[in-house]
Amino acid sequence: IEHRHSVLADYGRAAGDYEFYPNTPGLRPFPRVSERMAAYRREALPLALAAARASLAQAPGVAASSLTHLITVSCTGMYAPGLDIELVQALGLRNSVRRTCVNFMGCYAAVNALRLADSITRAEPAARVLVVSVELCTLHFQKSNTEDHLISNALFSDGAAAALVLGQPFPGPTPSLALRAFHCGLAPEGTRDMAWHIGDTGFEMTLSGYVPALIERGIGPLIAELLRELPVELADIRHFALHPGGRKILEAIEQALGLSKHDNRFAYQVLRDYGNMSSATVLFVLRELLAAATPADVGAQVLSCAFGPGLTLEAMLLEVCG
Repeated sequence: IEHRHSVLADYGRAAGDYEFYPNTPGLRPFPRVSERMAAYRREALPLALAAARASLAQAPGVAASSLTHLITVSCTGMYAPGLDIELVQALGLRNSVRRTCVNFMGCYAAVNALRLADSITRAEPAARVLVVSVELCTLHFQKSNTEDHLISNALFSDGAAAALVLGQPFPGPTPSLALRAFHCGLAPEGTRDMAWHIGDTGFEMTLSGYVPALIERGIGPLIAELLRELPVELADIRHFALHPGGRKILEAIEQALGLSKHDNRFAYQVLRDYGNMSSATVLFVLRELLAAATPADVGAQVLSCAFGPGLTLEAMLLEVCG
């Protein structure tokens, strides 16, 4: 990881110049959940709004007022009336837009949101669904020296991403992705190895060193189940968009699926440039894949996976469209 982003300026300042954390020995009193949620409420909307507008700008023929559904995704903060209602007002969506909030699921939640959007558009081909993920992971910095907290502090970052899902093909100047299939798996033996709890001083991550091994064992059967009902084999897949939960996780997936670093280049690029932004991260990886797509990639199959508490393993198959 070379760069990470945070809504808190304190991480780029010296002690004594903090605004969010106390300028005291030991950062006492350490910010409570209420203070962190106040920061989330202040900072989440501007990021989510920028991501939503950037997504809509890629489809100039789709007016915000024509959207039928809004799905928001976050595991790093909540309030009500929430981000979904604020986005309706800020984007100028219809008050009747159908809203769904996917909360507290973790790094794989964007896959769930896309699956929901896919189900909506298959049932209602005229539907226009905006998915918006915003995660402010750095609000939950913990100061203890436990392995879980040290890893989380070094890995996670803030970010927002959005995707427009349409029930009908939309002609445009840039490539797009078609959602083809989804599959979810659970590895219950990893329940205690990856978890996300609300503590007194923020949300606390459990992330053990066994997670890469659990994913390595589970990823093969997961992909086999995903492809079983499709006329597609792993060898047919040309592109990969894997959630970069960390370098060891990416290496474990490569070992299990026989992938090269080049196959996994989009995940490494996002990890290097942004860190792990929880649910928004896989959308960043898909964006990098699309940015590199050429006309020769039209029709290519894309395998995407993400992971989170449970231990949950989510997979989806996409296709590059012209």
